[in-house]
Amino acid sequence: MTVETPTSVTIMLVASINGQIRAAANHFAKANQGNIAVIFAIALVPLLSFIGAAIDYSRLNHARSSMQAALDSTALMVSKDLSQGIITPDEINTKAQLYFSALYNNKDANSVTISATYTPSTTMGSTVQVNGSGAVVTDFMKVAGFPDLNFSTSSTAAWGNVRMRVAMALDNTGSMADDGKMPALQTASKNLIDQLSALAKSPGDVYISIIPFAKDVNVGPSNYNQSWVDFTAWDAANGTCSNTNYTTKSSCIANNNRTWTPKNHSTWNGCVWDRDKDYDTLNPAPTPSNTATLFPTEQWSACPVPLKALSYDWTALKNLIDAMTPNGNTNQGIGVAWAWQSLAQTAQHKKKSPATTAGLFDFEK
Repeated sequence: MTVETPTSVTIMLVASINGQIRAAANHFAKANQGNIAVIFAIALVPLLSFIGAAIDYSRLNHARSSMQAALDSTALMVSKDLSQGIITPDEINTKAQLYFSALYNNKDANSVTISATYTPSTTMGSTVQVNGSGAVVTDFMKVAGFPDLNFSTSSTAAWGNVRMRVAMALDNTGSMADDGKMPALQTASKNLIDQLSALAKSPGDVYISIIPFAKDVNVGPSNYNQSWVDFTAWDAANGTCSNTNYTTKSSCIANNNRTWTPKNHSTWNGCVWDRDKDYDTLNPAPTPSNTATLFPTEQWSACPVPLKALSYDWTALKNLIDAMTPNGNTNQGIGVAWAWQSLAQTAQHKKKSPATTAGLFDFEK
């Protein structure tokens, strides 16, 4: 018979427990029945954080959108009161606060403040700018250290006149003689002048140029000595030969014993045609040293009436329109190009009084 001592019993018990622990550990490592619950528990915290942040931001956006709508209406109402003389500039903040308070009732917004600024003269006319700000107390993001979210927005209302420059390129070609087109154009153009001139509260608020065009544009025969016109082709077509049997420069100078004498440039009728490519579609200032940038002159028999530079002499502008007659071929491009020229703001443009126009680069502005 074998008798087990206490020591041997203890050793066997410890070995049995260790074996059970190892078996349980191996079983735990191989188990996969609770993975979804564990992963969900781990992911729950960031998911709840994202959802909470989305809720807080949604409340913030709603508060800001509501404020924007209220500021828009406030700016419009204050600007109307100012333009009609109902309030003075010193009263705009008080009036803006009253209008805004009646319009804005978002319960999530705290620490709401607004201010209104009046500017009597800007590129947009007179303006009122209303600025607003506030904060939303967070429900979820406070856990992440954001107890509140700030927001701000603004609205601007503009009214009144700004300086307006309008170029009217008017078709004077022969086809305008049909079906009452020219009288209709003249009536519509003068009506437009009346409408635009009515917007001017003081002289110079509105300027208008008139560009009658056909195949050519007439820049005015008085500009014959301007540096921006080119008489090269004109000199070849307008002159006299020492032998009167020859009427063109090419035939005249075919024999060295003959000479061609161009006419005096003061006899030019004022017509110009397109500049050389690509200057016909661009708007650089003419450079006397670069002939391609100059405007070629032409003695065209169907030359339209001279253009009128930017002006606020409404009577003179409408008289010019009445003087237009339909004649000649069509070149829409030159009409648009010269309308563009009349509006150009290059360094060569020199300000003149509304009653005087010395040349292309003396257009009134």
